[in-house]
Amino acid sequence: MRALTLRPDTRGSLRVEDVPDPEPAPGELLVQGLALGICGTDRELASGEYGFWRGEKDSMILGHESLGRVLRAPEGSSFSPGDLVVGVVRRPDPVPCPACARGEFDMCRNGRYTERGIKALDGYGSELWTVEEDYAVRIDPRLERVGMLMEPTSVVAKAWEHIERIGARSWFEPRTALVVGAGPIGLLAALLATQRGLEVHVVDRASGGLKPDLVRALGAAFHSGSSLEPVRDLRPDIIVEATGAGTMVLDSMVMSGSAGIVCLTGVSAPGKVLDADVGRINRDMVLENDVVFGSVNANLRHFRAAGDALAAADCAWLERLITRRLPLERALEAFGGPGDDVKLVIDLTG
Repeated sequence: MRALTLRPDTRGSLRVEDVPDPEPAPGELLVQGLALGICGTDRELASGEYGFWRGEKDSMILGHESLGRVLRAPEGSSFSPGDLVVGVVRRPDPVPCPACARGEFDMCRNGRYTERGIKALDGYGSELWTVEEDYAVRIDPRLERVGMLMEPTSVVAKAWEHIERIGARSWFEPRTALVVGAGPIGLLAALLATQRGLEVHVVDRASGGLKPDLVRALGAAFHSGSSLEPVRDLRPDIIVEATGAGTMVLDSMVMSGSAGIVCLTGVSAPGKVLDADVGRINRDMVLENDVVFGSVNANLRHFRAAGDALAAADCAWLERLITRRLPLERALEAFGGPGDDVKLVIDLTG
């Protein structure tokens, strides 16, 4: 079969090549790969900036934003040939830590977790793949064109779950949400916010084109800017920061309303030093009972919540998020940078 492979610690090792067909172990599904979403993590892996591989082979199969169709299932399985599935990314560490032992492997305490296509395990970027039945999630057949959005949506579903858990510390009836950034995570965060009945505002550098249209199609307000100045007076109950840009992160930390919740989902590049009024940040957070927290990855519960959110969404809107589809043989074209794309997808079927 054909697969997208690399060595995570070697720049320039990304290629499409023939690899042996996988053979499912007991309890595993054999899946035909249909599509693979590409994100910033994949590009970091391809550039040699990130990733860890401990296999005996020379390379690892890339890809964690999966979508496939079951070809073969174990006898007595809850899955059947023809089911559309996605594979969960993270696996608990083998020790396991107390969080992993309770199924909260997205919150692993000792860092010994593994991840499909990222850390120590082959990913889903191949014409065939296998997945343990317990780490496969069935999706609505209507999502066949957009099901690879499940993984980024699971990250957002976890973020919203934790926002709501934090809100439950006190009376919590949020009315307004601000999303910073209109990339895939930001747009999906806005989708889940509108599904919760909130008044939603999105800030992004784009001044025209698809992103403002996608935001407005949700019934949300779009604000163009490279800072949060356009929403300076909003004082939202919830902020989801999805850029990782240092200035946006700092602004978000002081922009929420009283007892506000700020969720950081963007990952910043280290090394850039910014001037910050730490005293003001501390004063605002303490005197207003604010919370700022980070959120990444997802467990099985969040994947299932993501499936529910996507099934409830307008499929036509979801399909507009996918701005480019490339065949597997042209997959390397996806790693030159995101450009104007919202979400780029690799077609694994031809």
